[in-house]
Amino acid sequence: MTQEQTEILIIGAGPAGAVAAGLLRKQGRQVLILEREQFPRFSIGESLLPQSMEYIEAAGMLQAVVEAGFQYKNGAAFACGEQHTEFDFRDKYSPGWGTTYQVQRGRFDQVLATQAARLGAQVRFRHEVLDVDVARQRPSVQVRDQDGHTYGVAADFLLDASGFGRVLPRLLGLEYPSTFPPRSAIFTHVQDNIPVGAHFDRQKILITVHPQHCDVWYWTIPFSDGRCSQGVVARTEFLAQYPGSDMDRLQALVGQAPGLRSLLARSAWDTPARCITGYSANVTSLWGKGFALLGNAGEFLDPVFSSGVTIAFKSASLAAVCLQRQAEGAPVDWESDYARPLQAGVDTFRVFVQSWYAGGFQKVIFHEKSNPEVRRMISSILAGYAWDMNNPYVAEARRRLAVLEGLCSV
Repeated sequence: MTQEQTEILIIGAGPAGAVAAGLLRKQGRQVLILEREQFPRFSIGESLLPQSMEYIEAAGMLQAVVEAGFQYKNGAAFACGEQHTEFDFRDKYSPGWGTTYQVQRGRFDQVLATQAARLGAQVRFRHEVLDVDVARQRPSVQVRDQDGHTYGVAADFLLDASGFGRVLPRLLGLEYPSTFPPRSAIFTHVQDNIPVGAHFDRQKILITVHPQHCDVWYWTIPFSDGRCSQGVVARTEFLAQYPGSDMDRLQALVGQAPGLRSLLARSAWDTPARCITGYSANVTSLWGKGFALLGNAGEFLDPVFSSGVTIAFKSASLAAVCLQRQAEGAPVDWESDYARPLQAGVDTFRVFVQSWYAGGFQKVIFHEKSNPEVRRMISSILAGYAWDMNNPYVAEARRRLAVLEGLCSV
């Protein structure tokens, strides 16, 4: 079996892998990306958060993303029955980007992977990692290419950016059950045909809450070509009550939300629906000897606040800094320099996700007499700035949000 050598081996060419490659190539590192699929390929996680733009810019990919013509996004709208509220991400507490894009992930991921290659990373599609050995001085993987041939690659360091494929957690036995109850998402793309003048802002993601069940919600993500990503999220046992195909179940649930049903009344449901179940995941460790886990390969919370891609980019950025320091001969503690800083922001999102499903955060965002400054602090978190410790709702997320929930419940 042929054996190859590289400095940094990245498993997965999605957002985390591509941005990590861009950052590492700017350091002059030799980078090889192995991607199991052929791009473009379908993926969800289509509504980016503004902080994502910081990492895209740092990786040298901003111009390509801007010129791709994706749907401009400046905030998030929430609806529940007659209640409606909006957050404009440009009006936020934390400094930084206040706008971003809503993207078809097949095309977006291909743009980033193409830019990683332009910056000098070697990208191989349809090359699947079959096995890994991290016991030796240099970690190595066994790979199968598109023709069925196998070969080995040894690297100075492995970055797992395989997303829901979770290659290293699977192969190394790192998977750990999520603390979230099992939920499922049913989703599709539609030609939305939403009339001009409808109460719908294409520059914002729309999150709709089921009128009777606060833990059931819908996403509506408009794209620049007149189409939308439409999905529903609920506990797996709740969705199991609905008969028929995934499309039948999705349309039945949309029909139970009057505002959303009216908004999509003229839509062409022209793409088969899909379902993913039990997507929340965790691991025993985000790093080990010679490797680190990026983005969803490490932990995935929930899609409700569109945090997945931002967490992926943040992990890529932190890992690139650690690898640069290692290359310079400086000591690196991957727990204190990578895992804990990354987890701090993930834990902030976790507090808000838990409060959302319990109904408390919904009371906060729909409250009629919200404090403008507090609202700006929350807007920052919804915009992805979950690592800004200057924001009181990041520094003391659980306590502050609990107090706010109590005030808004009176």
